Amino acid sequence: MRYIDAFNHFFPKRIYELMLQSSAGQKDLGKRMQGIPALYDVEERLRVVDSFPDYTQVICLGMPAIDRLTGPDHSPEWARIGNDGLAELVAKYPDRFVGYAASLPMNAPAAALKEAERVLSNGANAIQLHTNVDGAPIDQEQFLPIYEIIERSGKPILLHPIRTREMADYRTETVSKYEICSVIGWPFETGAALARLVFSGIMDRFPNLKVIAHHLGGIIPYFEGRVAHSWDQLGARTSDEDYSLLLKKLKKRPFDYFKDFYGDTALAGARAPTICGLSFFGPDRVLFASDCPFDKEKGRGYIRSTIAVLESLGLPEDDMKKVCHGNAETMFGLRKA
Repeated sequence: MRYIDAFNHFFPKRIYELMLQSSAGQKDLGKRMQGIPALYDVEERLRVVDSFPDYTQVICLGMPAIDRLTGPDHSPEWARIGNDGLAELVAKYPDRFVGYAASLPMNAPAAALKEAERVLSNGANAIQLHTNVDGAPIDQEQFLPIYEIIERSGKPILLHPIRTREMADYRTETVSKYEICSVIGWPFETGAALARLVFSGIMDRFPNLKVIAHHLGGIIPYFEGRVAHSWDQLGARTSDEDYSLLLKKLKKRPFDYFKDFYGDTALAGARAPTICGLSFFGPDRVLFASDCPFDKEKGRGYIRSTIAVLESLGLPEDDMKKVCHGNAETMFGLRKA
């Protein structure tokens, strides 16, 4: 079986060095990330990729988001350096890195639009966005031109969750504790961002926009019943804001928008949520992904375990091909097997 890994992370040399030089980078690229050579050492990354037969990657930058690392005066330059580095790797190693998802300086929306136009016209296979922009929602009006250019390109958005310690778990505290913000906060963030895309009207305004929600849609598939029936009654729980007209303005039932998103299999090799996500989205809307190289082995573990989970499910051969490589080939515009 051919495997195209749709969502995994790598820092090309120039952007990695630049990020390390910044005070925010020194903090956010802490002991975990600097201890994973396959995240920034291309020779180690190639060894990881070559460990698996008929396996290739569509690469994108890792966390933290560029808009968290530097302000709008410098973020356009950082995004360009990062994207050009990814493009160079794809050009140099096309048999391992079959494509890349570009990042945008979202804290500088006008520059982000220009960067989106540049990379999409120069071969980027997708755009990676995050579930918030340094804490701000992604459905702001200033971002609409960016969604428009992405939709027009036909390329997908890779939606990556981001939730930092500053986003506290309780109102009486100032920071999140015990890494709750990422371990279980990220799946919530994904669901929240998808909801904002739906209820803001962005998905109606850009009906051909394709959004691949990392980690198989976050909390959405697991809470399918609540997503369906609670949002059918939008406004029933809210007395200080009038949502009575919002459902009438939407062109579809809220639940149907969530079913039209896409997900990936990056679930740390967990079988039950993979079954749940495949049931929710269906095999036409799920892409193989590993989240390499953030496993305990620092590169190979998530790839191996995710492949093992998929092989254990007994999917029909046509569905298996769609999930493992066919959907990625179509969405990213890649050579078909």
